[in-house]
Parts: sequence; C-alpha cells; structure tokens
Amino acid sequence: MQIIYLHGFRSSPLSKKGQELYQYCANHDHIHVHLPDLNQPPEVVLKHVSNLIESLPLDQVVLVGSSLGGFYATYFVAKYDCPAVLINPAMQPWQLFQELFGIEQIPLKVTESWTLDHDQLQQLQSIADTKTEQADKILVLLQQDDEVLDYRQAQRYYSALHPSALILTDVGGNHAMDDFKDKLPLVLEFLSAGI
Repeated sequence: MQIIYLHGFRSSPLSKKGQELYQYCANHDHIHVHLPDLNQPPEVVLKHVSNLIESLPLDQVVLVGSSLGGFYATYFVAKYDCPAVLINPAMQPWQLFQELFGIEQIPLKVTESWTLDHDQLQQLQSIADTKTEQADKILVLLQQDDEVLDYRQAQRYYSALHPSALILTDVGGNHAMDDFKDKLPLVLEFLSAGI
C-alpha cells in the first residue's frame, strides 16, 4: 500500500499527524508513506501530487488528508478513484482564508517561497467544482469542537453523495485531532479494504 499524506495549510511533511502515520506504518513492510510538501500554489500542488500518484502503482495508492489536505484529497479521489481518509477537511478554503485573514491581508505570505493571492483563491474554488461521483471509498473523521472549521459542512457534503462517505464524528476534540494516533488502526483497516 502506498499512502500519500496531504498536510494542512501552514503545516508541513513534519506535522504531528504525518509523523505519527509514518512511524506507525514503519512497522509494516508492505506500507510506504509519502509526505509531499504542499506549501505551494494550488495548481502546483495538483501537478506535484498527480505526478506522485502516477509514479506509483495506482491500485495501491491511498490518501490521508488533513484540513486543506482533505480538500485536495477529495479532488484526487474524484480524479483517480482511490480510497481516502479525510481529517477535519476544509470544505471551502477560498472562503475560509478570506474569513480568517481578511480580504485586505491577501496576498498573504504563507512561507518564504509561497504567497497566497486572489488568483489562487479562484484556483481553489475551481478545484471544488470537480465533483466526486461516489464517496464510498472515503472515511471522514470529524470533531465537533474543531475551532477552525464547522464540522457540519463536511457532514452535509459527504453524506449527500451517493453512495455516501463513511462519516465518524467525535464529540469534543479539536482541529488538530490530537487523538489521531489512536485512530490509526481504523484508518489503515479502512484504506486496506478499499484497494
């Protein structure tokens, strides 16, 4: 199994969840974890991750995406029909960024090499237009006390697809999903069943 972990906004391949997944899977010879850096404009992320997916045996590719990475993972499920686990996925990141930072703060310097601008917000909105026909290969992990995103948006979206995604919503929690490590056996079982 080839797991591609897609981190969230202002995160990195060294994120806590990415490293927990990597370390957990290190004990399984048949599982390889890829941790691409997504701190780039959306169209660059799509090209970079598409190239990675296409370089691997497609029938072994699975995705785990957190927040903005969950948004991207939804796009790749539609494009490549691969299983995915989404962790507190961002549903409308172009709108979220404007709300969090204010329209007047965009362009926003995210990293030394990436500045988020208005054209990229439009790119994110265009990515959302890619429809996921079937969500039965998607497991959505949500937490009600997510301080960044309204978990109900993801519940509505992924339950409206036919067949719908499997959605697990925890009472409490937070956007970082601090108990992700405890969910890893479930995550791997779901992903393994999907390939």
